[in-house]
Amino acid sequence: MTDSSDTPDAPAEPAAFAPITVAIIDDHSIFRSGLRADLDRRLDVVAEAADVDAAVAAILASRPGVVLLDVHLPGGAGGGGAEVVRRTIAECPTTRFLALSVSDAAEDVVGVIRAGARGYLTKGSSGSQVSDAVVAVASGDAVFSPRLAGFVLDAFGAAAGEQAETTDELDRLSAREREVMRLIARGHSYKEVAADLFISIKTVETHVSAVLRKLQLSSRHELTAWALERKLL
Repeated sequence: MTDSSDTPDAPAEPAAFAPITVAIIDDHSIFRSGLRADLDRRLDVVAEAADVDAAVAAILASRPGVVLLDVHLPGGAGGGGAEVVRRTIAECPTTRFLALSVSDAAEDVVGVIRAGARGYLTKGSSGSQVSDAVVAVASGDAVFSPRLAGFVLDAFGAAAGEQAETTDELDRLSAREREVMRLIARGHSYKEVAADLFISIKTVETHVSAVLRKLQLSSRHELTAWALERKLL
């Protein structure tokens, strides 16, 4: 009889690629079901909710990589998707938010982006388009439906402060910090910025921290909105 202790261990199987966890926030159950079925294997739906308060609870409990949310949601204080972002973004710093709505109204788009969403798609998008957008947002990119991209830039530009104020704010940053700021605000990852500027990732992190401190911002999301408002991208 062979001693089991002498039996060679079986070769370890390679670890499976971990899918991106996703929460779907929409008040229409049929839409949630259809979207869940259309998302590809790179994504794993771990939470769903139909109103603001339930969405906040679900996001805080599951900490998904990306939240897909409608901008019009019942409940809460009436702030819809933007309220969900505001109530969870500080406690879930690694979670990204991607709006998915039938609306392309200026107040809806601008409101949810100001709150911290990383992109905005219309519900005419296909399952593959939404899946690709989720992957892009999870990696740090900003994603908008093609017909909304220019509109978003114009909308934030129209709300920009006076040029003198912008110049004063930029004067707080060194030339290198300005370069890093623009790349980060455009959605580039730290690794991409390091490669573009031929500096280390640690140096990029140092510059980003300095930029956020000098501009009195708290996140990359706020930095993107700040840069969009001033037409710096």
